[in-house]
Amino acid sequence: MKYKSQRVAYWFFALSMLLLSLQIIYGFIMGFAHMGYDGLHSIIPFNTARAVHTNLLVVWLLSGFMGAAYYIIPEESENELVSVKLAYIQLISLAAVGVTAIVGYHFNYWEGRKFLEIPRPLDWLVVLNVLTFLGIILATLYKGKKRTTTALVLTMGLVFAALLYLPGMIWFDNQTMDSFFRWWVVHLWVEGVWELIMGGILAFLLIKITGVDREVIEKWLYVIVGLTFISGILGTGHHYYYIGVGKIWLIVGGIFSALEPLAFLAMALFAVAMYRKGEKKHPNKMALNWTLGTSIVSFVGAGLLGLAHTLPQVNMYTHGTLVTAMHGHLAFWGAYGMIVFSIISYTMPNLTGRKFFDSTTGQLAFWLSNIGMLGMTTAFGVAGVAQVYLERKVGIEFGEVQTEIQVHFLILVLCATMFTSGIALFIYEFIKYGRPTEEALAPSPMKANVISPVI
Repeated sequence: MKYKSQRVAYWFFALSMLLLSLQIIYGFIMGFAHMGYDGLHSIIPFNTARAVHTNLLVVWLLSGFMGAAYYIIPEESENELVSVKLAYIQLISLAAVGVTAIVGYHFNYWEGRKFLEIPRPLDWLVVLNVLTFLGIILATLYKGKKRTTTALVLTMGLVFAALLYLPGMIWFDNQTMDSFFRWWVVHLWVEGVWELIMGGILAFLLIKITGVDREVIEKWLYVIVGLTFISGILGTGHHYYYIGVGKIWLIVGGIFSALEPLAFLAMALFAVAMYRKGEKKHPNKMALNWTLGTSIVSFVGAGLLGLAHTLPQVNMYTHGTLVTAMHGHLAFWGAYGMIVFSIISYTMPNLTGRKFFDSTTGQLAFWLSNIGMLGMTTAFGVAGVAQVYLERKVGIEFGEVQTEIQVHFLILVLCATMFTSGIALFIYEFIKYGRPTEEALAPSPMKANVISPVI
């Protein structure tokens, strides 16, 4: 069964692609600055480019998650969205807040708190926007004919993400207190509740693509939720090494940081096991590639590379270096960027009725973006290890070390160009599909998990 209100998702995905494109542009500005070519410094200083780059990441991912929810919740609850008009208003306000914040960064209107640079007055508009979104989702679920585990986990992740934004709005004059609660937002988002959102979307995609029984997939989902909460919440301690809190966080953070990869390992095993168990007959192989790729790349980037430098004995050297950028880029891409691309790849044929499943362009988009990101991760890693050794073991001054590692950013920019080529091809495919059509979203008597014929 298809629902006309699902077309709202398309516009959230379109906003995601636009903001991702802007994020990449600012990434190149920083990459060239690291190479010594900082010609835009008087217009866009490095600190401004970095703030825009990281905040665009947050907004395009949130827009993607919202689009996924607007597509998934009607189908899972068997009910149209309670207000399509309000959903469009929420989309416009999300875009307006994001643009206002980005413009403000260029005029030094920002907080200077990494990932939470948005000025405090805009925080209230963010809260209003998210409350509107949650109201639509929760009301749709309430009025729906059924409430599946997949929909509930996805909704729970979205609600907790909203609640955990609030500690970041509290004002503290003390830097340590401010950092303490800032990590409640940043860590518990990306290593906690966002994993629930990812798990909910992943479960939905596997149910639709593999044909495996819903009950089997949703049992796995309970395991993932449990591992996420056990490891993610107490693993917050690995950010507290240098802000003056008690030494107990060295122990708690170290132990539970070591357990955090288990949630991502469970997701990888879950996805691969469901694929092998499934019928493997779904025509949309691109959606399948992105879905399986999400589970595997997230385990490597968020799980293994996170573990590689969050233990106290290692983090005392790597904290605040390019080793963190190595982990961060592959983790965000694998765990959250790729799941947004997965849901877009699955939904676009259904929204538009155009079945461009296995085009050469789509295949190139997948491989170029992922190989490019792996190359960027490697370049960051080598540069980070060199930085740690020269700066924190040999004792060379920070600025001099940055000059010594410039050569690594040549490799990084080349790999970023490959990554960008893949993203450009994906966006080209997105545009080629066109807008949602009435015919594609017309109610169908077929069951939701029946595979549509290739047109």
